[in-house]
Amino acid sequence: MASPRTITIVALSVALGLFFVFMGTIKLTPRLSRDAYNEMKRAYKSYVRALPMLKKMGVSSILLRKSIGALEVACGIVMTLVPGRPKDVANFLLLLLVLAVLFFHQLVGDPLKRYAHALVFGILLTCRLLIARQPEEQPPEKRMLSVNGEEQPLIHEAAPEKGKMKVS
Repeated sequence: MASPRTITIVALSVALGLFFVFMGTIKLTPRLSRDAYNEMKRAYKSYVRALPMLKKMGVSSILLRKSIGALEVACGIVMTLVPGRPKDVANFLLLLLVLAVLFFHQLVGDPLKRYAHALVFGILLTCRLLIARQPEEQPPEKRMLSVNGEEQPLIHEAAPEKGKMKVS
């Protein structure tokens, strides 16, 4: 049976991955929701206006929106389907992306209700990354002592801890 840690990591990975695939797709195409797509277009225009440095670098609102959307879709797919270390890399990239989006929201003075989802998903990405990076706890090995040909547990491991009762 899978450990609770593994179940938590898989559940968070799939949920977060699907969310970011959905949000990235909304940024890329109006097929899922025309209203949400138009809102994203408007929001990214305000982000580029608030950061004239982006305009000087040749980054238009369309390029910014589409690159962030594509990165969200790619990382979301990795988080959902790809096992191992690439999930952690995708998790980290999405966390950086969420921080950038939070910065953009603060820059244009959006109210909290417009970026609350980014805060929540940033916290979930952080939790998933912290849980995934912790080493798996291994049960302590029973060390045995051979006495007169019989295996017996070491004295300090055989006795219950002080204040705890051993129940069989």
